[in-house]
Amino acid sequence: MGGSFNPPHGGHLHISRLALRALDLDEVWWLVSPQNPLKAAADMAPFAERLRRAEAVAAADRRIRVTGIEARLGSTYTADTLQALRRRFPRARFVWLMGGDNLAQIPYWKRWPDIFRAVPVAVFARPGTSLRALAGVAAQRFARARVQHRAVRRLANLAPPAWAFFHTRLDARSATAIRTARAAANPKEKKPLVISETILIAAARPAPRRRLKLPPAELHRRVVASLEDGKAENVVTIDLAGKTTIADYMVIATGRSARHVAALTEHLEQALPGRVAIEGKAQGDWVLIDAGDVIVHIFRPETRAFYNLEKMWGADFAEIEAAIAQ
Repeated sequence: MGGSFNPPHGGHLHISRLALRALDLDEVWWLVSPQNPLKAAADMAPFAERLRRAEAVAAADRRIRVTGIEARLGSTYTADTLQALRRRFPRARFVWLMGGDNLAQIPYWKRWPDIFRAVPVAVFARPGTSLRALAGVAAQRFARARVQHRAVRRLANLAPPAWAFFHTRLDARSATAIRTARAAANPKEKKPLVISETILIAAARPAPRRRLKLPPAELHRRVVASLEDGKAENVVTIDLAGKTTIADYMVIATGRSARHVAALTEHLEQALPGRVAIEGKAQGDWVLIDAGDVIVHIFRPETRAFYNLEKMWGADFAEIEAAIAQ
């Protein structure tokens, strides 16, 4: 897993542990980049400090190895780094780990298709980016190389291109949020501020979203009733209780057009008490509504057929969630 680690935080640890369990990996390497070409150098803490702090965070799990090997290799771009690692460690089987936010923006990376062709890729969901990532250029270009969940434990042994997307428990922590919180707390501070990881994690956590004060079954009933009242088509419920920590129910429905999808979304917003998180409403192609214990997907017909979430979130997903929980 590569990145600026500016700064490293518990979210990196969260994804690393998920990968170790779900992919049956021996180790996870944190490749601390000397300088991300897509980020301003002025906003970057010194490389030595980022490396040191990454080692401090990774000390929580002995299976995580922190390295500054990119500086020794002289490689700036991920595609070059992966080529060099494969030459240096010909017997090792690598998997590139990244968040869904990176899958959405990877077309801006230099020679990004070479990354998919060099090693298998595992992508982990990040808050607010799943729809954009799965509908993006990279996911579309390598759609046929996407691995079903029943095969993800063998991902490291598959010949590239091969990639998998993990709809796992989301972790809201991010380096950007940490830097923003730090800047707000120290507006006159110009040099990188050394601060404990505990404080960084606490500062990065957003205010908790007010949960809908309804039992899961009642919340599900209201969701389905709202969709049916709005003339949604092919409403399907997937019972996730006991299979995942994400939600108790997933509801998938179809709107006849982008306008119908938007109308169904607005109708559902009005039917549910409290505040819900919504993604994709402006496009009206695929809307994700997170109501806490119930997650709702509303598609246009062709988009629903393409992604086929019913299959993705069926028995295969339950198996991989069980593996992660072990």
